[in-house]
Amino acid sequence: MTRYEIGACPACLADAHDVIADADQIRDEMEQLWAFHTRRLRPDTPADRLHDRVAFSQDPPLRVVRCQRCGLIYRNPGERIDELVDTYRDEQPDEAAMSSLFENQCASYRVQAKRLTKIFGGTGTGLEVGSYIGAFLAAARQHNWTFTGLDVNDAANRFARSRNLDVRSGTIHDASPVTAFDVVAFWNCFDQLPDPRAAAITARARIRDGGFLALRVPNGSFYARWRSRLDSPVALLARSLLAHNNLLAFPYRLGFTIGSLRSLLETSGFRVERVFGDALVPVADEWTRPWAGVQERLVKGALKALPADHAPWLEMYAQAV
Repeated sequence: MTRYEIGACPACLADAHDVIADADQIRDEMEQLWAFHTRRLRPDTPADRLHDRVAFSQDPPLRVVRCQRCGLIYRNPGERIDELVDTYRDEQPDEAAMSSLFENQCASYRVQAKRLTKIFGGTGTGLEVGSYIGAFLAAARQHNWTFTGLDVNDAANRFARSRNLDVRSGTIHDASPVTAFDVVAFWNCFDQLPDPRAAAITARARIRDGGFLALRVPNGSFYARWRSRLDSPVALLARSLLAHNNLLAFPYRLGFTIGSLRSLLETSGFRVERVFGDALVPVADEWTRPWAGVQERLVKGALKALPADHAPWLEMYAQAV
């Protein structure tokens, strides 16, 4: 049984918060999420292909709150730290599902690798924390970066190594303190960490002066804004926007705002240089109905054109100072 604990804001440590969604509202969001994907997937879709669509590594939150000081959206109560790490370490993703996800993600990560190269002003060495199946590592290699991956999941690491990618087992705290990287990246991982401030400080110690920290996180403001409209005249739109971006029922531990993430990084040895808005990487595969795949591309293409503070996902680049 999952154990929980009440805690302060993981970003600024403030205790005061407002409730964004309680347990009953989260259960209702889960039902809406199932209905959304049931319409979009073929009826013979294997159960393992539902992972990260309607089934997630963590259980649904008991309650989602917003920090009154910095605006961070987070689970409170949240899972105990030791159980959180064990959840991701023990997960056994299906080989076929990982292969499909790898192909889907590579195209999106090539865009990020190209953007990183432009912001950094060239290529160099990097460490990706939470590298999972290695899609970004492959894209970075295509752009002449030398990246090492870190992940706690051995099955995902074996899959990445089968693609001749350099991955190690562990978290940012296990990275060698001797090596100074040009870039440390957390793509779709920083929002699941039990202590993001400690991770940012440790990352700073692994980055050479002038190097960069690159983060991609769900936008907590987007979730709070659109979930408040689930009972409004635009409920259908709100449900679609949240579901397309994996935000219904909030399967993440943290939902940063631009302000809360900037504040955390600037008090951890970084200066924020660029912020981009983004959408969830494509999830349509051979089990997705054709019309649903087209709709996904159109919706996410439009969302990527929004200003960063209105986009469902945030990509932030901060320089080590």
